[in-house]
Amino acid sequence: MNKAQFVELVQKHGDFKTKTEAETAIKAFTEAVTEALIGKEDVTLVGFGSFASALQKGKSGTVPGTDKTYTTQDKMVPKFKAGKGLKDRVAAGK
Repeated sequence: MNKAQFVELVQKHGDFKTKTEAETAIKAFTEAVTEALIGKEDVTLVGFGSFASALQKGKSGTVPGTDKTYTTQDKMVPKFKAGKGLKDRVAAGK
């Protein structure tokens, strides 16, 4: 599903009058979650899931087929864990 299709779906389910209103709602949600994660706060939507930021440790290794090695730095990454309600509904929709 691309963004335009998703906006139409949100418009239908959210009773928005225009696609612009639905797109504004989507943008507000994503910006709010992003801001919370940047501030290292978790966002939990009961029945849907949790968004969190986590530290991903750096690693080192070798490039296959060569003697070259690489090292990555520690960094913060976003994580999403689906809630029970979402898992159950997706499983039922097989």
